[in-house]
Amino acid sequence: MAQLRPARMRICPDCDGFPVVAIDTGSLLSDGTRATLNVICRRCRGTGMATVSAPAVALLRERA
Repeated sequence: MAQLRPARMRICPDCDGFPVVAIDTGSLLSDGTRATLNVICRRCRGTGMATVSAPAVALLRERA
């Protein structure tokens, strides 16, 4: 069924919906496990969703 209004939220274009990633530092901890850093997407601040800007909403309305 077609939507009458476009969604106000969409998947973040920077992280593609994967807002938190673990990066291996290459070193080992004392218990033998890998040391990792958890990094959060700057654009969506870890939510995985980004708001649609006003001009983008207008373009979506024109295409419908």
